[in-house]
Amino acid sequence: MVKVRFAIPKGHLEKATFEMLEQAGYVISGRERTYRPAINDPNIELKILRPQEIPIFVGEGLQDIGITGIDWVKETGSDVEVLLDLEYSKVRLVLAVPKSWRRVNSLSDLLEELIPKGRTVKISTEYLNVTSEYLRRNPVYRRFFQDSEPLMVTPWWRKGVNEQVSIYLSFGATEAKPPEDADAIVDVVETGASLEQNNLKAVETIMESTAVLIANKDSLKDPEKKEKIYDVLTLLKGVVDGRKKLHIFVNVSEENLQELLKNLPALKRPTISPLSAKGWYSVNTVIDRGLFLECLPTLRRLAQGLVVYEPRQVLLLDQAAPSKVREEKQAQDES
Repeated sequence: MVKVRFAIPKGHLEKATFEMLEQAGYVISGRERTYRPAINDPNIELKILRPQEIPIFVGEGLQDIGITGIDWVKETGSDVEVLLDLEYSKVRLVLAVPKSWRRVNSLSDLLEELIPKGRTVKISTEYLNVTSEYLRRNPVYRRFFQDSEPLMVTPWWRKGVNEQVSIYLSFGATEAKPPEDADAIVDVVETGASLEQNNLKAVETIMESTAVLIANKDSLKDPEKKEKIYDVLTLLKGVVDGRKKLHIFVNVSEENLQELLKNLPALKRPTISPLSAKGWYSVNTVIDRGLFLECLPTLRRLAQGLVVYEPRQVLLLDQAAPSKVREEKQAQDES
């Protein structure tokens, strides 16, 4: 069988990514010493790359699948298939300005404050394309400059025509740029503590981002690769779903069984087994974590011997299968 090339992110996504892979059942070794760690699946080849690069490498077919932030998928404009929101590393991409600028509380305010004075608006960011698109959608920007593209400045090239609004590529420490080297920044924040420490305030949220599993579209057309990619998808989706669920076991008397079942939300259908004591049953089911406290009074009233587990994974195999397999399974069920 062909190997599936799987790109894993370096940096702030790294720790949570390896935790998810390990919770999915993968055993990974050597990541402290190499960018090509070993994995316990002989049909997967791991490689550690920067999250900024992963959408490009997957889109170009250099890697078959990868984990990165949705912010980098949008920034690079890579033509990839987003298979799954992994729901970790939740961050906001924000526009921030110095806290001392009390009259500036939005992008429109910033432009209205500086442009009439003939000032060049300087924005520092790693997200050149997202920032440029965001500016061009702003009504004040459009009033001043119509649809002209802001100037984007890197050490290697310049792009755009509007020199009155310039976007400078940042190589890190973006929060340190204002006020001397930039009027504003566009950067990711999780808690906002770093902005606060650097006397900045977030005035607009441009987008929200989480880690996502992406795939090369041609790789999904290869039958062998597609099956392995969906193995990975199934296991990771199991972890995502498992983090939202609780696995509960209760013992219930026969007289209370039907009322309990009527009031107990289940993943699909609960498992009901007779106990050795006549007239008693064990009910085994998976419920949404958020519903547990709501269900607890009912369980206390009707059941006995409640046991609660946090599931490692919840694998909804029919939902994670490739479309052809799903269609065949559906046809079998209907027959």
